[in-house]
Amino acid sequence: MKIYKFGQLAILEYQGAHYRSDLKNGNWDHIINRRDLHAFLKDQLSNWRKTIPPTNLGFEPPIGQQEVWASGVTYLRSKEARMEESKSAGGGDFYDKVYDAPRPELFFKATAARTVGNGDQVNIRKDSTWNVPEPELTLFLSSEGTIEGYAIGNDMSSRSIEGANPLYLPQAKTYERCAGLGPCIFVPEEPISKETVIRLEISRDGNTVFDQQIQLDQMKRSLPELASYLFRECNFPHGCFLMTGTGIVPPDEFTLEVGDEIRISIDGIGTLTNFVGQK
Repeated sequence: MKIYKFGQLAILEYQGAHYRSDLKNGNWDHIINRRDLHAFLKDQLSNWRKTIPPTNLGFEPPIGQQEVWASGVTYLRSKEARMEESKSAGGGDFYDKVYDAPRPELFFKATAARTVGNGDQVNIRKDSTWNVPEPELTLFLSSEGTIEGYAIGNDMSSRSIEGANPLYLPQAKTYERCAGLGPCIFVPEEPISKETVIRLEISRDGNTVFDQQIQLDQMKRSLPELASYLFRECNFPHGCFLMTGTGIVPPDEFTLEVGDEIRISIDGIGTLTNFVGQK
């Protein structure tokens, strides 16, 4: 089951059919923010009207009043990349310690206003010389801290800024159009499989310049573990989104350019496409 945000409509996809409900007075948050979201949506089918599937590029990010948070160094590849980029600044050992520490790295990523959806533009910073997308399974967590669904996240990162000093992480991660989210919230009856494949493709001038994939079982930390740490001392009255880290990092000589096309695909969820721009 998938739920999409499409203008003033919520679109529900279930067993090959599509259903719609009008969105009024912020009730997107009322729809998605609940325990047992799958059971609720299934019960709502009789109240929603059947509709034709809309174009994918019309989908907005499936976010209302939620915040977007992110996890770092949850895959070995991410640890190695962070250690290498920060080595000259003396910060490499920090990432090694975080990877093996009991406490995960969690950080604020974006507001809804700085988050874009499928087919929209993500930005690279003008004061950064080394920029990459980070393809991430993203959890939708209810206000009770339960994992209710999954989306695709594009955690845009300015590696030259982060590598200069780990304390610059907020500037490397949070700016205008710094996050892609979508194309839907995937709401399965059971937790997502550890065999789920995440794939990142980057095209430039019609040619593929990067293509790599990884399975979710390569993540060192569990999804409930990341969620539980985020909710230890934070309340989210509308729920929140949590990007869970990346195991795919392009080589050091690669950087995004304006006009590049980023495609992130995750089994069961679909594909999030973003185009690279600059403010």
